Amino acid sequence: MDTEYAVSQSPLELLYPPGNTVVVYHTEWTKNHYKERIKEFKEHPLSMGDIVFIGNSITEGGKNWGAKLGIDNVKNRGISGDVTDGVLLRLGELIKYKPTSIFVMIGINDLFNLHYQKEIPSPDYVVENLLKITTLLHKKIPKTQIYVQTLLPTARDFINKNVNIVNSAMRTHQSDGTYHLIDLYLHFAAEDGLMSPLLTYDGTHLNEEGYALWISILKPYITQK
Repeated sequence: MDTEYAVSQSPLELLYPPGNTVVVYHTEWTKNHYKERIKEFKEHPLSMGDIVFIGNSITEGGKNWGAKLGIDNVKNRGISGDVTDGVLLRLGELIKYKPTSIFVMIGINDLFNLHYQKEIPSPDYVVENLLKITTLLHKKIPKTQIYVQTLLPTARDFINKNVNIVNSAMRTHQSDGTYHLIDLYLHFAAEDGLMSPLLTYDGTHLNEEGYALWISILKPYITQK
């Protein structure tokens, strides 16, 4: 699917991946969930000037980000199980509605796939896709503030090795000027470098304390608008 969207003349339907979209690196469950979430997004589209959180289950699990932040126009565009390729296919809505700011966190499912399914070719592939996302958004909606949030640690050291590769690359590439970096990793890591058990219920996903910490880190980036 072409990610260069001609959104200014497109009908609303063309802003979203079509119903028959298949993302190769999705699990069978995610393939169905992705379609369900896209249907929800179509039924409840963004408004001009929204603040948008886009990512996977860690973002979707935040549910009503507006209530958490005390701001009405915050929209959740997380899809559980999504990968960087899945996000690349659903940027049309963002480009059309020109959010005030976009907060991106995506890539951990890519790294789980890299380890377990061995389909994603490398951590560099994840970095390349993240840069495609930020470059396209910066090009199409240059007045939107684009924030890339570093991947969170997990309770699995073999996953964290690749998390650190991706995060290190995104720290380096912030000098490209297409995004601002919010470095979450150290806030969530325990002394051993793994996800703090106080902030998670399964070693990857956040509990209430984890979301509260995340919100406390993000508030300065939102209230300054």
